[in-house]
Amino acid sequence: MARFGAGVRIDKKGTIDLVTEVDVAVERMFRALIAERFPDHDVLAEELGSGGNTQASHRWVFDPLDGTTNYAHGLPIFCSSLALAIDGEAVVGAVYDPNRRELFTAERGGGARLNGVSLRVSRAPVLLDAMLVTGFPYNVHEALDEVVGLFGKFVGRARAVRRLGSAAIDLCWVAAGRMDAFWEERLCPWDTMAGALMVQEAGGTVTAMDGGPWIPADGQVLASNGLIHAEMVEIIRAFRGERSTIRTA
Repeated sequence: MARFGAGVRIDKKGTIDLVTEVDVAVERMFRALIAERFPDHDVLAEELGSGGNTQASHRWVFDPLDGTTNYAHGLPIFCSSLALAIDGEAVVGAVYDPNRRELFTAERGGGARLNGVSLRVSRAPVLLDAMLVTGFPYNVHEALDEVVGLFGKFVGRARAVRRLGSAAIDLCWVAAGRMDAFWEERLCPWDTMAGALMVQEAGGTVTAMDGGPWIPADGQVLASNGLIHAEMVEIIRAFRGERSTIRTA
């Protein structure tokens, strides 16, 4: 926050994929902290990858600044996201939104909380009563028809659809009942592991976009209050079926 709006250095990892000096500085601070406190643990984080201890049973999955594009443009929607995975399963998660001073936490089997207060997902029963949130991948220019096409399908069925620019915040807001569901593709584990645990511990449902098991490394997620999940899966399946028919025609 000390550097927010202060003209930080911005570099490009891709055509529209940005990284700031703050991303790297925060990640280096975190890696040093884990090396000091838990030297036998591994770290998987966005900017510098894995710490190399791939055989470690404990791995910290960290995004130092989720919402970098927002941060770089002075838009106050960003956070830090952290999960501790033991033998590949997230058991603890924390997401901190410094603009709203909101700390989301979750412990597997122990519930999800916002600044210490228990969270529950919404009770919206159908898509027409739901507010959805999504994100666009960094290769959106090459996948425009697919991304915008599915976005349009949900716009036509839901009460509203939003695009905030931080997958971790999106997931936490589903857990808090502010949003009813979130979907996105081409994500990385540091984008989703903490937030997905929030949704699960708040009583929601997290799967792959086709309704199958959610695997963080696969890069896609559908998280909802559970009540509208099947309806969303059906829309996604129908859309993919339409696209498959068009490609083979």
